[in-house]
Amino acid sequence: MVAVVALAAFIIFPLILTSQGDAQSTAVATKLPEVPKGTATDFENQVPNWQSCGRGMQCADVYAPLDWNDPAGERITLHMVKQPAKSGKAIGSLFVNPGGPGASGADFVLDSVNSAVEPAVQRDYDVVGWDPRGVGKSTPVTCLDAAGMDEYLFGLSPADKLPEGSDEWIAAAEKESAEFGAACAESSGALLGHVSTASTVQDLNMMRAIVGDPKLNYLGYSYGTFIGARYADAYPDKVGRMVLDGAMDPTTSLGEVVREQTLGFELALRAYVTDCLKRSDCPLSGSVDEAMASIGNLLDGVDAKPLKGSDGRMFTASTMLTAIITPLYSQSNWPYLDQLFTSVADGNADTGLSLADFYYDRENGKYTSNSTEAFSAINCLDYPSDVDVKRMREEAAELKKIAPTIGQFQGYGDLGCAGWPYPGAERTAVKAEGADPILVVGTTGDPATPYRWAESLTKQLESARLLTYEGEGHTAYGSNGCVNGAVDDYLLNGTLPAEGTRCK
Repeated sequence: MVAVVALAAFIIFPLILTSQGDAQSTAVATKLPEVPKGTATDFENQVPNWQSCGRGMQCADVYAPLDWNDPAGERITLHMVKQPAKSGKAIGSLFVNPGGPGASGADFVLDSVNSAVEPAVQRDYDVVGWDPRGVGKSTPVTCLDAAGMDEYLFGLSPADKLPEGSDEWIAAAEKESAEFGAACAESSGALLGHVSTASTVQDLNMMRAIVGDPKLNYLGYSYGTFIGARYADAYPDKVGRMVLDGAMDPTTSLGEVVREQTLGFELALRAYVTDCLKRSDCPLSGSVDEAMASIGNLLDGVDAKPLKGSDGRMFTASTMLTAIITPLYSQSNWPYLDQLFTSVADGNADTGLSLADFYYDRENGKYTSNSTEAFSAINCLDYPSDVDVKRMREEAAELKKIAPTIGQFQGYGDLGCAGWPYPGAERTAVKAEGADPILVVGTTGDPATPYRWAESLTKQLESARLLTYEGEGHTAYGSNGCVNGAVDDYLLNGTLPAEGTRCK
């Protein structure tokens, strides 16, 4: 997740970090199908005009109702990318979602298909990625121009001069959140009220029908597991072979999400520090506790006196925390933390701003996606807004105790949706009674989607089987041979791993 208010309040974005392909995706103009007449069946009967979009990929755009309760009303479009099965004889389509909310599934397949799906699966499946409603090349949510987003994410606000958690600070945070929501509503119109995961689930069922599959084969990472779990609960008879890696728990409140992820990233940071101190070139020193404290001191320093980047942007504690969290999604990215801590200690903000730019899809002063805006819009519809000041203060105090290094900058996340133009939905459990087997993959050291969420989701879903990876990092498929083999065997042959299987 990303910061939902540009203050000390911070929520973590569980977006899967992937290596990019040989080239960046480019927009391909596609011809839309005939306009559906106005029933759900009409939308399912669309014939997409697949067109080449490079490297053996095909792209298409299709219609969806703005409001699934009124399919005869206003329409939006959804963008899809397909890699046809390498064998030339597909056993079906495999829909893939990389997480977010707000991440582009179309770009995930177009630019990073080898990170998304193992070769054996690419051989036998048409791999399909799509931009969920509100995201990317589908009809997008928009809020502010680049300068406005820079001010929102990197600018100093009136709340920065107030004591965090005070009545005045909370009022300033609520005002800023409401202003951002109002900007999104003005720019996006009615779409802003129809980008919830529940609507995306209906879109996904429509696309399943459009590609001609009687059941949905699906691979979801991180937030993509939430889409998959909700789909299974809504359409249990349409579930084919479904893999949910880096599971979210559909019952968690926003406060619980923040708590679990704050603890997860604190532990991931300790794992990095433990590893770093074994190296002669580590920028930290002393014991693990002493090194963690030194990182905390760096955060306190930029909180008290933000640094200024060479481009004039301010580097606050919130931005530094974003820069810390970004490499923690994958152990292979830990070396960036060496550079970050060295540069901040020297009073240089540019490395940290570059990491934050990667996180926000910002390049050369421009935002290459609307992921930050879409994240806020979708999350604020998926969680009920509950600005209970007493509870938030208690939760903020707990975060400082359980995560001494980063916890003090993680409180008051509920303020991110304060004053949002549309209400959020209540969180409910899933069951998917009667669905075909569902494979849930959980990583014991996952900082973004804690292992206990995988355990909880497995218990909720009637037909789920849990595959455990004992290791570090966010999600496991594609990074461990044991996990890869088990997932591939399930997707290709329908064979689940044995109960209690653990990969190391």
